[in-house]
Amino acid sequence: MTTVRLPLFPLNSVLFPGLVLPLNVFEERYRAMMRELMKTPEEEPRRFAVVAIRDGHEVATSASGLPDQTAVPERGPAAGFGEDPIKSFHGTGCVADAATVRERADGTFEVLATGTTRARLLSVDASGPFLTAELEELPEEPGDEAGALAEGVLRAFRQYQKRLAGARERSLSTGADLPDEPSVVSYLVAAAMMLDTPTKQRLLQAPDTASRLRDELKLLRSETAIIRSLPSLPSSDLTRGPTSLN
Repeated sequence: MTTVRLPLFPLNSVLFPGLVLPLNVFEERYRAMMRELMKTPEEEPRRFAVVAIRDGHEVATSASGLPDQTAVPERGPAAGFGEDPIKSFHGTGCVADAATVRERADGTFEVLATGTTRARLLSVDASGPFLTAELEELPEEPGDEAGALAEGVLRAFRQYQKRLAGARERSLSTGADLPDEPSVVSYLVAAAMMLDTPTKQRLLQAPDTASRLRDELKLLRSETAIIRSLPSLPSSDLTRGPTSLN
């Protein structure tokens, strides 16, 4: 088993491979992480791991839509995560590459990262200025009938989008913009759907692409039926989240 140790960035959302993650980094422990990443030459990957925080635990105050940075006192890297921090996080996350790391005059950071590969969380070290984790990178297996399932998911996703036409939504409406590679389809749809974090986490850790697509097909049909039954759609941006399309 090949493992890697990387800085760990916990969020209250799920990052998928191929999806872009914009971050506004305010809290000191994550600022320290970004300063460390900046030591890596720009031509090399500046890798860190993103994991979703389990319900009821602390949230990193560093992404659009998350609580203000003053909401969580800075009490050291493991603050709020308990004596055994790994229990605070879901077991599968995503390795990210920070393509852009820009330090502002006030010492905060503007970061644009992209998810690359899934990874299983093996251990968490809270002894340094920021959390680090030992991870096992997970291969993406296609599974059975992934191609046919991807076609079905894309059709269902277009119907889902049509039902969301009254709400502000991500620009995924034209077929030409949608991919046809099954694993890319599975991650894109998982990120774009209006789903809670546990459901997105379930999709991330699916055993293979085909399994994820099957789950998504059921979710799309169910969610589309629910939206169809609503008298009107909320005016808020239903598909907004800390990740955006690559």
